[in-house]
Amino acid sequence: MKRHILLLATLLMTLSGCAKTEYKLWYDYPSEVWTDALPLGNGRIGAMVFGNPTMERIALNEETIWAGQPNANANPEALKALPVIRQLVFDGKYKEAQDMATAKVMSATNWGMPYQPFGDLYVSFPDHQKYTDYYRELSLDSARAIVRYNCNGINYTREIITNFANNVMTMRITADKKASISLCAHFTTPHQDALTGCGTEDAKNPYVYLKGVTATHEKLKGKVRFEGRLAAKNTGGTRGYRDGTVTIQNADEVVLYVAIATNFNNYNDISGDEEARVAKFLSTAMNQDYQYSKDNHEKIYQKYFNRSRLTLGSDKYSDKTTLRRIIDFEKNKDNHLVATYYEFGRYLLICSSMPGTQPANLQGIWNEKMLPSWDSKYTTNINLEMNYWPADVTNLPELNEPLFRLIREVSETGHESARVMYGADGWVLHHNTDIWRVTGGIDRAPSGMWQTGGAWMSHHLWNHYLYTGDKNFLRDVYPQMEGAARFFTQTLVKEPKHGWLVVCPSVSPENTPKGYSANTAAGVTMDNMLVGELYNNVIFAAGILGKDDAAWLQSKTSFLDTLRTQLAQLPPMQIGHWGQLQEWMDDLDDPYDQHRHVSHLYGLFPSNQISPYRTPELFDAARVSLIHRGDEATGWSMGWKVCFWARFLDGNHAYRLITNQLRLSEDHFLAYGTNKKRSGTYPNLFDAHPPFQIDGNFGCAAGIAEMLMQSYDGFIYILPALPDVWPEGEITGLVARGGFEIDIKWSRGKVQRLVIKSRLGGNCRLRSNSVLKGDGMVKAKGENPNHLFILPGNGKMINNDTDKKKINFSLPKSYLYDLNTEAGKTYVLTGK
Repeated sequence: MKRHILLLATLLMTLSGCAKTEYKLWYDYPSEVWTDALPLGNGRIGAMVFGNPTMERIALNEETIWAGQPNANANPEALKALPVIRQLVFDGKYKEAQDMATAKVMSATNWGMPYQPFGDLYVSFPDHQKYTDYYRELSLDSARAIVRYNCNGINYTREIITNFANNVMTMRITADKKASISLCAHFTTPHQDALTGCGTEDAKNPYVYLKGVTATHEKLKGKVRFEGRLAAKNTGGTRGYRDGTVTIQNADEVVLYVAIATNFNNYNDISGDEEARVAKFLSTAMNQDYQYSKDNHEKIYQKYFNRSRLTLGSDKYSDKTTLRRIIDFEKNKDNHLVATYYEFGRYLLICSSMPGTQPANLQGIWNEKMLPSWDSKYTTNINLEMNYWPADVTNLPELNEPLFRLIREVSETGHESARVMYGADGWVLHHNTDIWRVTGGIDRAPSGMWQTGGAWMSHHLWNHYLYTGDKNFLRDVYPQMEGAARFFTQTLVKEPKHGWLVVCPSVSPENTPKGYSANTAAGVTMDNMLVGELYNNVIFAAGILGKDDAAWLQSKTSFLDTLRTQLAQLPPMQIGHWGQLQEWMDDLDDPYDQHRHVSHLYGLFPSNQISPYRTPELFDAARVSLIHRGDEATGWSMGWKVCFWARFLDGNHAYRLITNQLRLSEDHFLAYGTNKKRSGTYPNLFDAHPPFQIDGNFGCAAGIAEMLMQSYDGFIYILPALPDVWPEGEITGLVARGGFEIDIKWSRGKVQRLVIKSRLGGNCRLRSNSVLKGDGMVKAKGENPNHLFILPGNGKMINNDTDKKKINFSLPKSYLYDLNTEAGKTYVLTGK
């Protein structure tokens, strides 16, 4: 009988699979540096927990604390300068064109405002210097930071959360001996002229406050007012407030509450009352039972987090700290660390991009510096977009909302920039923006003279529709897509060599051809891909919406005809003389160039223009380009390359990039025995550009999903790029375009069980490298021609490959199936 019970328990554990997997980061030492601290966030408040027993430091952020004030930065001198700059480009005078673009097109007022910290909460614990049994954890399953240690024979525990339910941060301090908790807590801030002190609400409910205003930057006065409040509840002992400090003596248990608010309403309105807001946040939280509030926090968080779970075999190194696992990753091939990294990326997106908040910026929501690298702005020539690559595919579609709101807002401010700078209708977005949604040229021309941010933003709108099939959403965002396209219909110019319509002036971010003193150019491959994709998507979107409103579609006929006409005149993709996909209109690529940007492969990922089945020559040329670009890169670039190699159906090479990503970064090379500065990851799993940029975390998470499932090419490819080191595993909750939710369990590299939940109904076309079987599934009749893309230049391709040096690549044998589905039903398939 006991044997039967044991077998049943084992079977239940096996069937539950991913549900029993624990995801956490843990350490046996307190953090000394910011990139070792543990990140918490609820979309509005960010917190970095250091976990020092004697003096706890929690670095705090609030999403709307940015320097400056509402403003626009379009340069009116651009309108007269642009025709001259274009002619200089066509005459081959690239340096003169670039210098003039810097002087006359880039903003003459400001280059965007920096995201700034609120400050720090310090909590001192007297006589806790001599501690033992130290443990620090970030639970990805519950969005909690936990610190435990023993001091003077007493076990202390701190539990910190940034509550999703009530918009406060709480720290609960407990001990296993009564009357043993004493502490002092106060705020500090790097902001000048900030005020600290103590206050009360209605002659009761005392608190500590810190209030200030954001900094002036590039002569733009800071006008974001912020206020933070700190209050405490204690069981047993005494509590006092004085001189900006709360003091607790001899308590059994303590809960500290931190609330932060600003006067920011939206990008052109800062008339809010930060004092009233922070008072409401704090009083609401303190009037709730702590356990009730914590349970609500976990319920909200887990609603998102639990949708997708990845296991890659057993956790063989659970007794090792996360730092040790990073150091040993390449040697151990620690698959559970990869699964944790995937879930950590999803965790960071949940924590930094909840509906109703600001989008995740260059550092998500976490920043300790008044002048962070690149101001922690929204860099739109890949970094902001990469932040949202995991959203739809890993089952977090609601977290797109902040991005979609930013797109709507920059379409408003970008309309004015298009008029002032280009004399055009529609809207434009250059390579950067901030909380004030500036859309003029930022930085100097080598990076800022890039006009296609609006096209890339529109990709996210169309892509979300492909995942959800939500016509109401498509109807709402169609004006933004159309506006982005309308700008290009009025600003594309004919280049003299081929007569193609091109974006000019522009750059291939942020690269320069070998031997050239400037990178200002015309008709770069990325621009051609972006504009061609945008035109295609607007045409398809109009056709979809026109089925419900024929009169509306008729009113768009002239504009759609313009898109079709111009689409045929865009430059086609070209294969260069050494077999590469050309980055520029001319064959300028250097086979030894290992620049971090690989922008000319946009058509491979995240777009769907290059396919092994539809465009094999372009597919091979793109692969040649990436091989020559190399694997070494900044953190975010390696995340992008994971996605590329997944699209190349090469799981082992994609895994090699993950190995590079999961190596200890340069900031810790002295402590851990390497003398080579390099990108990778910090001990807290933050991506290292270096410095920290969050896009690498998101890009790699999306890449792992892409290795396990792809849905861009008219079918859902199951396990398309599975590396040899993942022979067994299970993933739940991936989402494919067409509205299918996918669970995959595999063994010995082959599908064992496949669950398909059809949200929208319709045909589900599947591709698998192993045979599948199941009711209602039939062998597909040929490839699916409906891939929703028409290549620019009438689909023509120019091959300048004179050397004829090809890298041999053969597609793996695969099986293609059709499954007719009904909305709301689940289908279970098995491997043969």
